[in-house]
Amino acid sequence: MSPLLHVHPDNPQRRLLQVAAQTLADGGLVAYPTDTSYALACHIGDKRALDRIIALRRLRKNHQFTLACRDLSELGVYARVDNSSYRLLKRATPGPFTFSLRASREVPKRLVHEKRRTIGIRVPDHPVAQMLLELMGEPIMTTTLRLPDVDGQKQDPFIDGEDIADRIGKQLDVIIDAGACGLEESTVIDLTEDVPQLVRQGKGELDLSLIHISEPTRPKR
Repeated sequence: MSPLLHVHPDNPQRRLLQVAAQTLADGGLVAYPTDTSYALACHIGDKRALDRIIALRRLRKNHQFTLACRDLSELGVYARVDNSSYRLLKRATPGPFTFSLRASREVPKRLVHEKRRTIGIRVPDHPVAQMLLELMGEPIMTTTLRLPDVDGQKQDPFIDGEDIADRIGKQLDVIIDAGACGLEESTVIDLTEDVPQLVRQGKGELDLSLIHISEPTRPKR
């Protein structure tokens, strides 16, 4: 059974999340709560940990990986974004959204979509996720925590830490249990073209009709 850390959902115990942060830094896999469902995380630079996630989720080669960030302060390091897109990101984060952006050269190639050269960016609005990212001091690779499809049927995300421990605990290194999360996934928006595209409607609601994408620039820090 993986170490199950019981933390308060609104006022998480820092000493417990330090254990999870160290586990990530050491190359481990951590399940953690977000403002949507539970998610799975590893260190951005750890190939072995990423391979474990790919095997656990049975992800396809062209899967769009996502970086969870505490805020937008490091956005220019990992993605190319124009001013209009940045204003949209600033308005929508933190929140239940994942934005597909052109990846910069700083992003490890294994995290970038093979054909489109994109990366997902996510700023979760959850105290536990926010403190974990603060302790890490850098983005983490993240993906929705769900089991592989069965007979073509998409499985629901995990919404409870105890359930994660019971079903796949031996495949993880730390599970941050902060009680029940929601069942909806994040809304995915593609900001790589002239007009923003809604890729997946999830928990987040956002009016894209007035947004226009121009030439990519780095946002001011």
